[in-house]
Amino acid sequence: MSTEGRSETASSAPASALESASFVHLVARADGDALAASGLLARALAARETPYQVSIGRTVADRTDRVNDRDPTADDATIAVGAVDADVTRLETDDRPATLAALEVVRDLEASPDPVLALAGLVAAGVEPGAGECEWILEAARERELVERRPGLAVPSADPVGGCAHSTQVAAPWSGDPDATRAALDDLDVALDDPDSLADDDYRAIGSAVALDVVGDDRAVDAAAETIQRALRPYATPEHAFETVGGYADVLEATARTEPGTGAALAMGHDAHEPALAAWREYGRRAHTSLEGASTGRYDGLFVLGIDDGPVEAVARLAVSFRSPEPTVLVVAEDEAAIATRGDDALGATLEAITRDLKETGAAGVTYDSANRRGYLRYDPDVDQSTIIEIVRALR
Repeated sequence: MSTEGRSETASSAPASALESASFVHLVARADGDALAASGLLARALAARETPYQVSIGRTVADRTDRVNDRDPTADDATIAVGAVDADVTRLETDDRPATLAALEVVRDLEASPDPVLALAGLVAAGVEPGAGECEWILEAARERELVERRPGLAVPSADPVGGCAHSTQVAAPWSGDPDATRAALDDLDVALDDPDSLADDDYRAIGSAVALDVVGDDRAVDAAAETIQRALRPYATPEHAFETVGGYADVLEATARTEPGTGAALAMGHDAHEPALAAWREYGRRAHTSLEGASTGRYDGLFVLGIDDGPVEAVARLAVSFRSPEPTVLVVAEDEAAIATRGDDALGATLEAITRDLKETGAAGVTYDSANRRGYLRYDPDVDQSTIIEIVRALR
């Protein structure tokens, strides 16, 4: 489908709703792509001096509740970024990133999108900057000298040790542990404690060392080599609060799921850099700790990890990218689970079916969310985890 066709149809309803609204409620899915999309829309509304509110909902039910809890006036508009069970205007996000849909709406409103935020949202959605429909936004960023390609690793912070240790775009033997990360990088002739002195050769040495440790890990699967390539040679952002586009995307992912208020403020352009980085560090630490301590089970086409605590979606993404011998990963915790796949399938129908089958067993409190290549389940702690595994096995 052409970009022109999408612009004339897919973005017209949201743009029309925003143009005529006296107040806008943006209700977004809890991931980096949807967070960036809501930020792009919020900034366009701010430029038009239209009052707005941004709400982040972890599941379809959460977002539906956010919509139903408000009593809008006739001139209010609600825009959903992600699925909701309510009659509201939605961005078209079923088969492509929410960020792309938001960019079309922003252009229809004749506003100027922040190219760095847009690129970070696209990276969070798994899109290579400059690919396909998003080529124009990369070119806009380059023309304004907002991004530049350089060697190294896509991290948000200037500190190379902390950046490598807490990144959820990497799974190496030292991930999650700054001391172990420093020990792994100490042999390089690089001033690790003086980020301002780092040159291209230093970034190149760090990136090469990280890549070798990732693919050289005895637990790494073939997909690890492809995944780590996407984190190398990042787009640096010399005038931005975060060091790289990919690092910014990592922060958006972390805050969307653990500190949504901070994440929303960040996407809207407020000064939330330091609390967002703190949330990202804790998110990365917990994700890597959980991945290392997980129990595992392998089935035909499905790799299952059991964890006691931790961000299930980050663990699933790390596992499917670096550790899983199967194309689909299920991470199960006490009251939530996550699914990630290496394919391009939209998991909405699968998550709906899993939710339905779980409810038929008498499981309580079951809700879900989904996007391309990932899904999320929440349920009461007394739900039998073996039942979840059997249902997912049957459907995958």
